[in-house]
Amino acid sequence: MSALRQRNHEVTTIGRTDFEKDIKFLAEKVSHADIVIHLAGAPIVARWTESYKKTIVASRILTTRMISQAIEMAESKPGLFISTSAVGIYPGDKIYTESNTAHGTDFLSQVCIDWEAEALKSKAFTKVAIFRLGVVLSRDGGALPKMLLPFKTGLGGRIASGRQGFSWIHIQDLINAYLFVIEQNIDGIFNLTSPEVTNNAGFTKALAKTLHRPALLPVPAFALRLIYGEGAVTLTSGQKAIPERLQKAGFMFQFPEIHEALRHLTKSKQHI
Repeated sequence: MSALRQRNHEVTTIGRTDFEKDIKFLAEKVSHADIVIHLAGAPIVARWTESYKKTIVASRILTTRMISQAIEMAESKPGLFISTSAVGIYPGDKIYTESNTAHGTDFLSQVCIDWEAEALKSKAFTKVAIFRLGVVLSRDGGALPKMLLPFKTGLGGRIASGRQGFSWIHIQDLINAYLFVIEQNIDGIFNLTSPEVTNNAGFTKALAKTLHRPALLPVPAFALRLIYGEGAVTLTSGQKAIPERLQKAGFMFQFPEIHEALRHLTKSKQHI
């Protein structure tokens, strides 16, 4: 939000309680917006009980449905709706761009398919951009801080075979991509991932090298299944997606390579 305010955008938030109110209340908020950005979604790295699966669905699909309904009802329509999705919509067998129409068949892929379908309902009323996110690397949250301690103590290692795809993006490039799409006023599907293709083993090697630590202790898949159950698939599988549409539109990545991104996030004192 601070990046938007620095560009002189006025930002109004939509909180969880707003989704508990009458849809007319949400429509009123949307009526005063030029751009609507939807970022909601419960964490997926967790034990997937049937109850938690419903939480994953509700936090993504149902909230998107409500925003789409609010846009339809809004007296003044926003010019752009940016909705989130994930590269988990793709299978894990090869490298995918936005032009590929193949989808995975697991739970998360279906969530992404349904999630995007709800957002695309707004195309009748406004431009819609869908951002398929990879793993967001940030110093202040997400996956990276959780990985640093075991790696710094020499206990890090690849997950399972390490061959699963690892599509990632530096937080600064993520922010810049949002600003780019907003200011260029473009729509459609965008992979928000680094142009560099790697897998879990490649990421592990890069992080170990950055921290000057060994990475000798692989995490077996069965151990993750004991902890997360079906949810272990978020760690033991992965996708390889590249940001073809962003690059063709002229977007320049500040951190296109994993080594450079990790050096910045683990050594730079500059706040991101």
